[in-house]
Amino acid sequence: MFESLVKKILRREKALGKIDISFVNKEEIRKLNKKFRKKDKPTDVLSFVYEGEGLLGDVIIAPEMARGSAKRFGVTYKAELKRLVIHGVLHVLGYEHGRKMRHAEEIYSQL
Repeated sequence: MFESLVKKILRREKALGKIDISFVNKEEIRKLNKKFRKKDKPTDVLSFVYEGEGLLGDVIIAPEMARGSAKRFGVTYKAELKRLVIHGVLHVLGYEHGRKMRHAEEIYSQL
């Protein structure tokens, strides 16, 4: 569903490799968040960066959390999922929260 978006971002960022996108339930993302970030609560998106060739990283999204965020932010569910994919991909590519990331998110949300 978001494969072409990820490919476009990778091409524009001149990143060689692949990023896998997975969708999990609220409980699974809570377990991952606890294990890897020591936060025992669900979140909407997690990114994992891999050192090496080929697979750059994984982006894990909890659609149930995205649905709640979409309502809170007054956007469509699909728009929120797209935002999470972009956000996660940018993290894999080395972006950190801040002005540069928000700017990139705005640009890529137009794709």
